[in-house]
Amino acid sequence: MYAIVAGGGKVGANVARSLLDMGHEVTLIEQRPFRYEQLEDEFEHQVLLGDATELHVLERAGIERPPDLVLAATGDDEDNLIICQIASE
Repeated sequence: MYAIVAGGGKVGANVARSLLDMGHEVTLIEQRPFRYEQLEDEFEHQVLLGDATELHVLERAGIERPPDLVLAATGDDEDNLIICQIASE
């Protein structure tokens, strides 16, 4: 299964970690540079720096593939809705 997780906070990082432990392919998107650097130490090439509400960032993450799962776990409800709307289209 391929999953895109938007938001590298506690929820997003833990879900990404669990999916990877189960053998799934994951791309984790984080927009905060300092948090991205922390996540990159653990997730390496599976984390992407960018704003997941922007189509070009989702395209870099592989949204056209399409993923089996898109999880919007940012700290902003409006951003989460936008991410889900873009992903469904």
